Amino acid sequence: MTWDVLNMIGTVAFAISGAMIAMEEDFDLLGIFVLGLTTAFGGGMIRNVLIGIPVETIWTQYHLFDIAFISIIVVFLLPNMVTRYWNKWGTFFDSIGLAAFSIQGANYAVQSGAPLSAILIASTLTGAGGGLIRDLLARRKPMIFYSEIYAAWGILAGLTIGLHWVHGTSEIMTLLIIIVSLRMCSVIFNWKLPKHLKRNTREQNISI
Repeated sequence: MTWDVLNMIGTVAFAISGAMIAMEEDFDLLGIFVLGLTTAFGGGMIRNVLIGIPVETIWTQYHLFDIAFISIIVVFLLPNMVTRYWNKWGTFFDSIGLAAFSIQGANYAVQSGAPLSAILIASTLTGAGGGLIRDLLARRKPMIFYSEIYAAWGILAGLTIGLHWVHGTSEIMTLLIIIVSLRMCSVIFNWKLPKHLKRNTREQNISI
């Protein structure tokens, strides 16, 4: 039951995230639904394709689709003043979704007998793939490639499970709490992965 609740929270968080960005980009109602559902379920669909799980299994989660639909409708109907609070609390729920879905993706890959490399890909895509598709559809630079450390926490979840460092529900929940905490720390303290240092235009002109 705990796992179902976490999946629901993650689904709601990602569905709302996609719907909010769709509204920021002035999408119509259809576009809002497409972006919201893609964010919530896109990562899982890509994972299924890559590790050989039948894609149609995604449709067995009909209760999660219902929850995502309701979440998108509520966000669409809420006044702008209320939806602004998403910027404050959305990151926390998004972190829960990232952790829950990354662990779920890694477990799927382990159960299918995939090698460690596939487990890492499955965990990362399940946790961050929906957001990647969302940003591409909204014609935005994908957040996972430049913002705070994000996809790296999905990789960490996959590595931990792929190497069989955790066993049982209690250890899985501990891993989830660690992933959520690290994600929130990366936001609060603005942790970023290294970037290539570019010379400014003036220095380039002088060198020429």
